[in-house]
Amino acid sequence: MPSGTSGIALSPADLRAVAGYAGEALEIFEQAHPGDFRARDAIDAAWTFARGGRRGKALRDTAWAALRAAREASTAAAADAARAAMSAASAAYLHPLADPHQVKHILGAAAHAARAAELRAGDDRAVGAEQLTRARQRVTPAVVAVLRRYPAAPAGGGRPGELLRELDEALRAT
Repeated sequence: MPSGTSGIALSPADLRAVAGYAGEALEIFEQAHPGDFRARDAIDAAWTFARGGRRGKALRDTAWAALRAAREASTAAAADAARAAMSAASAAYLHPLADPHQVKHILGAAAHAARAAELRAGDDRAVGAEQLTRARQRVTPAVVAVLRRYPAAPAGGGRPGELLRELDEALRAT
């Protein structure tokens, strides 16, 4: 991938590693919306890309569909679970820009999955902390190497933003 003017180089392997680092919240969305496959389609598309599939219109379309599912979700937990799926599919579109907002492409799926789990547990932040621990355990060195090429995660974003920054700080410290 061209690095643009920022000096951040991204290879197809880097993008596949990031896309393969999806959050674990699909069941939360599917329990609330058993007949809605948009979040599952986005996760499946992210995994297909991570395993060598094409980065094309179908992948982008599943990300947009998962975002629509988030907006239409009946619960806040289901909405964050769908956002986790959207983030997983959109991770393939990480840009080589030295912009802190790009960290959302790398860690957004994990942060939204942690928030979905918190909300399902009655807004229990200990559950979110457990999810972040699992996210740290399953991260690959390739994902951490990509993350470290970018500035730290941006401020804002409510509770998912807090989780994103917490995960970002922890991974950069490893």
